[in-house]
Amino acid sequence: MSHGRVRTLFERLHAMPEDVVEKLLAEVTASFADRHVRLIASFEENFKIGVDLTGWNRTWSKARQELAGAYLTMEYSVDSAALFNPSIVPHPDQSGLPAGAVRFLMSLRATGEGHVSSIVFRTGTISADLKVEVDALPKKLNRSRVAPDRAYERALFVRKLGEIGVNGPTTEMVMQKLSDHFTLRQLSAAVEQVRKVVTIENAHAGNTLTTILFLAQSNYHIDLEPGAPLSELVIFPMSADEARGIEDLRMVRFVEDNGSIVHYGTYNAYNGFRTLPMMICFQDFRRFEIHSLNGAAALNKGMALFPRRIGGKYVMCSRIDGENLFIGYSEDIYFWEHAERLIAPKYPWELMQIGNCGSPIETPEGWLLLTHGVGPMRCYAIGAILLDLQDPLKVVGHLREPLIAPLGEEREGYVPNVVYTCGAMVHAGQLLIPYAQADKSSGIAAVELSALIDRLMESKGS
Repeated sequence: MSHGRVRTLFERLHAMPEDVVEKLLAEVTASFADRHVRLIASFEENFKIGVDLTGWNRTWSKARQELAGAYLTMEYSVDSAALFNPSIVPHPDQSGLPAGAVRFLMSLRATGEGHVSSIVFRTGTISADLKVEVDALPKKLNRSRVAPDRAYERALFVRKLGEIGVNGPTTEMVMQKLSDHFTLRQLSAAVEQVRKVVTIENAHAGNTLTTILFLAQSNYHIDLEPGAPLSELVIFPMSADEARGIEDLRMVRFVEDNGSIVHYGTYNAYNGFRTLPMMICFQDFRRFEIHSLNGAAALNKGMALFPRRIGGKYVMCSRIDGENLFIGYSEDIYFWEHAERLIAPKYPWELMQIGNCGSPIETPEGWLLLTHGVGPMRCYAIGAILLDLQDPLKVVGHLREPLIAPLGEEREGYVPNVVYTCGAMVHAGQLLIPYAQADKSSGIAAVELSALIDRLMESKGS
């Protein structure tokens, strides 16, 4: 909403009698309180945004402020159009389960009005005999909110600026005003101080300052409400780079060399014109740190992190040219400078393009990587390849036929003729593949892992 419209709204509200304000606020609260977590806090938050936008400085009652915030708030049904492209990992809490059962965490891409995508989560259990039970859906959703004052590491931030070509005297002037660790508020203050001393005519300096803030706002963290279950969380687009959607989260349970476990997730930020590869670091699944992925090899869609280092380096599978699969190595998880082509489309069902379907799964025989292939009539199918454990650039096996292809009702939906997954897991000797069906809904397929590995080994050299 524009500055002018918000100002006009506030002027109309200013003229409203107090008794009418209180009555209307009570009606709105009664109508929506059972549908949202922190409803009044949302009203207050949005009113403050309106004040910052307009400079409004009239003295208002708390009720009038909250009502103004209600006018600046709207409901959004995050999955009214589609719920698809799932990824699955073992839940971080495996306590209290029957023998042989596993609790899972699944992410899904949820699409609502205007084709804007968010990330939502589902939890549930899978028994030893593969019975899947999804936990009851929450009655309310917890919209993600950017933490009030984001923190940054100076050296890393400067490196990111250099990666995108933002360096020089103006950048140095800003960075000199900051300590080794700084907040968004401190950065904003430094930018404004520099803005006052650079000449108005210096458009380049102005663009540099704008870009510095833009980069900072694209790297942030959000916190889940205390006590809220993961299934209540909605990660809604929060930055300009994500304005048109957050797409296809690929979660991975990453094991460090010292045995510690960190959960990461790569996704695509879409602003309506281009995609930007991003990464989430799940800190105890209460804090979610969002970072841009940088470097010459951080391009296009579908970056998927290997679940451990190889040779001391992080390893990423990607499709940086939009057609072929690549493997990249890096010492820094947020910077990817080089990648080598792993494999090109080979079989008819993948002849248009080949990409990954989530992070590889380690088996004694090699890295099992699910792939997606695009064939005639833009049909998407799911396949698999097997990579050497020590050198993932060596292909051990490549399925000649799809593992899962769209059939019957799975062909009909929001985007027809598509099956797709963003990550699978192994349980009870089975490869469990949650997969989207025509970009409208999702299901889970079970494939005997040993049989799949045997088939891949048989395809060696083909």
